[in-house]
Amino acid sequence: MSRLTEILEYNRTFVQNREYEAFRTTKFPDKKVVILTCMDTRLVELLPKAMNLKNGDAKIIKSAGAIVAHPFGSIMRSILVAIYSLGAEEVLVVGHHDCGMTSLNPDEILSKAASRGISSETIRTLSHSGIDLKRFLSGFHSVTDAVADSVSMIRNHPLLPADIGVHGLVIHPETGELSIVTRGKETPVPATSQEA
Repeated sequence: MSRLTEILEYNRTFVQNREYEAFRTTKFPDKKVVILTCMDTRLVELLPKAMNLKNGDAKIIKSAGAIVAHPFGSIMRSILVAIYSLGAEEVLVVGHHDCGMTSLNPDEILSKAASRGISSETIRTLSHSGIDLKRFLSGFHSVTDAVADSVSMIRNHPLLPADIGVHGLVIHPETGELSIVTRGKETPVPATSQEA
């Protein structure tokens, strides 16, 4: 059985048994936050639990290394949509210790691409088209510096409203412990949310 078939078979049962009922919510984040974090598998359930988030509390955007690589790329667009269309009031960039992006080697990636059938002609064409593949496929040396860089790009974006707080944190992928890299403007939590 293929992975896709396994997923689809499980999904049929999930829907038939109405297991989705436990996850019903709206598209608006109840805690009014948007979180940019890494796609690391260790964070799928750990990050929401460590941050006291349930389904519907936050918009969570995932990318390798929790990096905002371009001020007008899809990550920044998603953050702006979360703010302007969905009511987010704060942005949290959450990197993590032991991130695979700290050891990412562009030459190794290109070598693996070649071994998987990507021709050297394709790689040359991309390079001659002005695409710096080594920069595109590079990681970072320090997770705290990478978080600070992403926070800076978000904070300084010309379309970001001045009242939006942007914070940078690092999470431990084993324990869920959070540490602050940089703190932005904070939105007070309404009394009803504190009691919940």
